[in-house]
Amino acid sequence: MFYQIRDGVREIRAEEMCEGVLTAGFVDCETLEKMQQTLRFAPSTVEACRTANALFRSGVEVYDDYTFTELRIVSPEGDDDCVALYLRRDLMLVVDIEDRDGSTREKFRAAVQRTGAGTPSAERLLSAFLEALVQNDSAFIERTSYRLAQLEEQVIDNRADKEVNLELLQLKKNLLHTHNYYDQLLDITEAVEENDNDIFDPDNLMGVTNISAKVTRLREDVDSLSRTAEHLQDAYTASLDLQLNHSMKIFTVITTIFFPLTIIVGWYGMNFQYMPEFAWKYGYIYVILLSVLVVAALTWIGKKRKWF
Repeated sequence: MFYQIRDGVREIRAEEMCEGVLTAGFVDCETLEKMQQTLRFAPSTVEACRTANALFRSGVEVYDDYTFTELRIVSPEGDDDCVALYLRRDLMLVVDIEDRDGSTREKFRAAVQRTGAGTPSAERLLSAFLEALVQNDSAFIERTSYRLAQLEEQVIDNRADKEVNLELLQLKKNLLHTHNYYDQLLDITEAVEENDNDIFDPDNLMGVTNISAKVTRLREDVDSLSRTAEHLQDAYTASLDLQLNHSMKIFTVITTIFFPLTIIVGWYGMNFQYMPEFAWKYGYIYVILLSVLVVAALTWIGKKRKWF
């Protein structure tokens, strides 16, 4: 689908495109291949649109009359999408490489309608599209922040278990994923602001600059949450170590209290013929009372010295 943006937005066919009039297009790879000769795009860029890029930092390619990049889009609500962007003075072409749920297409339409409501330009169209891509990210960051606060309470109250640690690992993975996504968006905005091929109007780049600042703030928020998740993991590990140390302390105290009984048992278990207590009729009661007395004395000493 193609939209011509001049005094409003009008949907057009591909053959109705004309130079000098701002046009926005959302096409699949097959349509791009048919238009390659007409639009004079490098074959390598068209080839890159055949498969989804698994990496975020794919780079921005600057040509004499257009700029090309692949964009892997992170959605907090679902799987990643992948598109390619062709940016020209009078054209922004979005190539659908992998848009599973059609969300990127809807964001593209919203950007076109927003651009058509004001003074149209390729720079404003691009900034509107990038704005649409990150419009729900603040809510994702806020939800993640609340969830980390809940996990922190569990860690502090010693209610954290293995599932909490696994969730922290998953949150760290998602946050790193999002951080790389923002780095990719900043690569695009920086390339547009540098304007090496001189296809953009510097007077219209304010919107791109504002988007760059917004993405930078979002990346900083994500990095802060990532650090929080790391601290919670450290606290969880420290909690496990503390519990282990506490258990070892209890076992040590128990061993200390009852170890003298082992000595007593060993002493009276010797088979000497002339041990006086063997012939004493109160010898059995004596050993019992001695054992109880020793345990009681060591227990009192342990409490006094705060062993437990």
